[in-house]
Amino acid sequence: MKKIIVGLVLWAGVFAANAQTEKIEWLSWEQAVTKMEKEPRKIMVDAYTDWCGWCKRMDATTMVDAGIIKLINEKYYAVKLDGEYKKDIVFKGRTYKFVAVPNQRGYHELPAELMGGKMSYPTLIFLDEKFGIIQPLPGYQEAKNLEPILAFFGTDSYKNTQWETFSTNYKSTVTR
Repeated sequence: MKKIIVGLVLWAGVFAANAQTEKIEWLSWEQAVTKMEKEPRKIMVDAYTDWCGWCKRMDATTMVDAGIIKLINEKYYAVKLDGEYKKDIVFKGRTYKFVAVPNQRGYHELPAELMGGKMSYPTLIFLDEKFGIIQPLPGYQEAKNLEPILAFFGTDSYKNTQWETFSTNYKSTVTR
């Protein structure tokens, strides 16, 4: 009997530890590009900066919600992309660089292009399986608002369903 109880306690501990360690599988841009060659899927780019308070808040609240984590990991390659990244990124035959701006913070050309030149942090950018921009989504997003958006793009519903219809009928699973 003791062995059964000890086994159940150990199993419960492992289960609880696994539940707490469930996280978004963040990739670099280069890692996502490599994965796309083998298994195409949508990409969600989280354009951020180190000084952005709302970016940090979204990471600490929205991006730890179990429903958000599940949707992102199942439907997207999740990419963290610093808007002020200093190294070059080569993509589709073009080299994207950091651009220094006198008396201001500089910016990196790739996130700037993905955001359509509207440098606002945080911005989530949704890309299709061919790296086409579906939609940039600027600003802090709460889990309850982000979840239907992730499902809308992630399930291709945006291709044949109006947002109003989709969002009205969507059943949320967020925990926050």
